[in-house]
Amino acid sequence: MEIFRRAILQPGPPETFALQTVQQVIKPQKQTKLAQDENQLLENILRTLLQELVSSAVQSGEPIMQYGQSIDEGESTRGHIPSLLDIVLYLCEKEHIEGGMIFQLLEDLTEMSTMRNCKDIFGYIESKQDVLGKVELFARGKLVMLRTCNQLLRRLSKATDVVFCGRILMFLAHFFPLSERSAVNIKGVFNTSNETKYEKDPPDGISIDFNFYKTFWSLQEHFCNPASISLVPIKWQKFLSNLLVVLNTFEAQPLSDEEGNANNLEEEAATFSIKYLTSSKLMGLELKDPSFRRHILVQCLVLFNYLKAPGKTEKDLPSESMKEEIKSYEEHVKKLLEMTPPKGKDFLHKVEHILEREKNWVWWKRDGCPPFEKQPVEKKVVQDGAKKRPRWRLGNKELSQLWKWSDQNPNALTDPQRVQTPSIAEYWKPLAEDMDPAAGIEAEYHHKNNRVYCWKGLRFSARQDLEGFSKFTDHGVEGVVPIELLPPDFRSKYQSKPNDRSKRAKKEEAKGTAQQGEENQIATPASENDEGIRGDLDASTTPMDAEPETTGVTDMVSQGGSPMPDEHQKQSSDTDAGQEMGQLEADSEAEAGIIEGEVDLDAAS
Repeated sequence: MEIFRRAILQPGPPETFALQTVQQVIKPQKQTKLAQDENQLLENILRTLLQELVSSAVQSGEPIMQYGQSIDEGESTRGHIPSLLDIVLYLCEKEHIEGGMIFQLLEDLTEMSTMRNCKDIFGYIESKQDVLGKVELFARGKLVMLRTCNQLLRRLSKATDVVFCGRILMFLAHFFPLSERSAVNIKGVFNTSNETKYEKDPPDGISIDFNFYKTFWSLQEHFCNPASISLVPIKWQKFLSNLLVVLNTFEAQPLSDEEGNANNLEEEAATFSIKYLTSSKLMGLELKDPSFRRHILVQCLVLFNYLKAPGKTEKDLPSESMKEEIKSYEEHVKKLLEMTPPKGKDFLHKVEHILEREKNWVWWKRDGCPPFEKQPVEKKVVQDGAKKRPRWRLGNKELSQLWKWSDQNPNALTDPQRVQTPSIAEYWKPLAEDMDPAAGIEAEYHHKNNRVYCWKGLRFSARQDLEGFSKFTDHGVEGVVPIELLPPDFRSKYQSKPNDRSKRAKKEEAKGTAQQGEENQIATPASENDEGIRGDLDASTTPMDAEPETTGVTDMVSQGGSPMPDEHQKQSSDTDAGQEMGQLEADSEAEAGIIEGEVDLDAAS
């Protein structure tokens, strides 16, 4: 303990001597981090030293956070207790000692101090809240700090220590994350102990409307517990009747701009009290106070917002008639807030914004208070010279962008109004209009000069209009246009002649017949060829006449698929076809001679 007494008197930052001081006191087994029993021993030493310092400060009559502070040669030294707290905070931050030790010392210090000294202690806590809120310290001491702040709030007066209470609440809001469930009030419990006491019997010699006085302050009973109003219809009707009396009184006695400006709200905020006085003698003056009126009207909007809040069960939802009444009274209250000077419209706009955000807060609590914080994404280190290849959800940038164009892509794909492939007639209609001389379109502006347009049109025609696509060779892209789209004078130009079409068809038919004959000859079964060869071998033992040979050749040609002489005579009516068929006959006879020669060679051997 004496070593620590000397340490807190040393000038300079604690990182220069803090670890050495601990090592001198404990002589730990490890050089940088204490074991569990060593931490417990150090905590007992520090708590005992803190008690002695507080006792000495009280006996000297100095504020405990300033005890031991001195000014030497223009340089001021810190007090003993702040120096001790700085040393412990540094050791906890560097994880040399257990992280919750600093929170335990702060709790002991607030319990041993008066409320005047607690303000100075809390000022020290506020100055170190960034360090105390670090991850390595927060997890160890968040419950101790919450208990310390709650104990301070219980000791403070909610009427006279409003500013200090606000400082504590603001610290907790900054110290704890937004998703901390301990300050959320998930069940939505109301503070029914917050009662507003007012006079029940009229005093003597007071010329006021005492019935209005009782009606006005009775509204606080409903504001204290809004849930009871929606469950009991009688209470709801009583509340509406009392509220209507108050709103009509506010409307009948409007405040002028002079009265609104006479009450400086900014100066009043410095001495603001959490509760208004309820004396009947002050009723007339309070009605002329714009902040007093706003206080009551905002309470009405908060109650209406609770009754309409989302996330309620069917049992707690208001009825249809109740919804209409809420809407009507809410508009009346907003109208009065807008009329209340100064800057009534601006004040109403801010209140509406706050209530709208409150709905989001209710939804968040209803969903189980999911955390808002997200862990930072670790960035991968890219080697020098290596290029990061972008990764797209659907393989490439174009498909990914196409997918994002619609929120519901299955519906977009089945939408009848979506962009579809046009029909042939619809696509070629602009080109057909260009070809019409009556349109008077100059040649340089024709669609046929657009290469992309022509290329797409040829693709459509190749898929949907193969006959029209075949005209591209003879007439170009204008010949691909459907005939029905062209002017009557131009149709004959792009129509194919019947004679040419019939000749072309007959030539294609003849060529197909010849090709079929060759294929049949090649595909003759091997068994039939074998039988013909055996017949020739048998006939070679006897003298062969010319007539059987001719007959054999004719039979072989017939098996090969070539036309017979009678068939040539029948087809001789068409000159072109006859010439082609004659040529085919000559070819067939030549092939037959070759086959016959092969058979004779085999027979001779």
